[in-house]
Amino acid sequence: MNTSLEVEYWVIDRDGDLTSPGDLTDVSERTVEEFVEPVVELKTPPCESIEELRRRFLEELDDVLSRADEVDKRLAPLGTPINCDGITRRPGERGRIQKQVVGSDFDCAKHCAGTHVHVEKRNVTDQLNTLIALDPALALVNSSPYVQGNRVANGARAYWYRKEGYRRYPKHGQLWAYVENVGEWHRRLEHRFEEFKTAATEAGVDEAAIEEHFSPDDVVWTPIRLRDSMPTVEWRSPDAALPSQLLRLTRELRAVMEQLHHTNVQIENRTGDAPGHVSSEGISLPEFDVTCDLAEAAIHAGLENDRVAAYLDRMGFSVGDYHPITTRIDGRQYVTRSDARDLRLEYASALEADVDALLGAIEP
Repeated sequence: MNTSLEVEYWVIDRDGDLTSPGDLTDVSERTVEEFVEPVVELKTPPCESIEELRRRFLEELDDVLSRADEVDKRLAPLGTPINCDGITRRPGERGRIQKQVVGSDFDCAKHCAGTHVHVEKRNVTDQLNTLIALDPALALVNSSPYVQGNRVANGARAYWYRKEGYRRYPKHGQLWAYVENVGEWHRRLEHRFEEFKTAATEAGVDEAAIEEHFSPDDVVWTPIRLRDSMPTVEWRSPDAALPSQLLRLTRELRAVMEQLHHTNVQIENRTGDAPGHVSSEGISLPEFDVTCDLAEAAIHAGLENDRVAAYLDRMGFSVGDYHPITTRIDGRQYVTRSDARDLRLEYASALEADVDALLGAIEP
């Protein structure tokens, strides 16, 4: 099953200050600018095996790190920059329209760097529903509890993005309920597009501009997206994190995605102390309300919530092998900009060491 990764990293200078990618985006066509200045995104092509995905991601990342070293820049694997000066959004008509519609809440997204996992479309309804149920797995790689120095949640990026960035348009940025078929998902997209178009028109945006820059396929920023243009099912919930963490998460997520093609997937109609499981007998998904509760706990408390940890273990993740960055840097109610610079530098070093160790373990 073809799988690909997109990971956003903060670009910093030798002092730990945020800076633009500059020449880093010249490394390859798969290293691109994001909609805010100090973020670079690395993309892999669709890969048939997890081994190929691992190799392609690490080679791309190593090339970017080499170029970064040449120009006195580094990459920080954090879900938010922790605390920093103002972040500049790149100019563009699409972003301008979004800001006009969403208002100041749209600026919340400027503080977020995440990971997107794409899996090849197969049994799409089961894939969508299973990814919804697996949303609490974001806790495995939470990498910052801070936004602008303030402690927000164990997973500050997910909280800031979902609860603050889209509080006026929750159906455009929060977790959707399970679906009975793919047609239902597409109808929801059409409804969200019409809602956005109405709001944009009321905000004074020309209808032709809306139609030019938005479509039902790209009008929402929900944690799970159906990408007809790629074509994939995309999971957008995890933070940016260390490559070893993201590759482990992708491998275990992919294993569940592979298994659902060979077993029955059912949604439970009960509540209990041990909802959901992935086993050789089948895949059982919790009721949606239970999934939402678990996702909220994953954002607010992460793996420190015993119910979240136990759930992810039942769903096929080796929870004990994950050591989220958040748990290492948490503990303060406020982080100064100076300390945030130090943390960005510390985890830039951790990223470089992680890549070296992973590349060293690949057989020639």
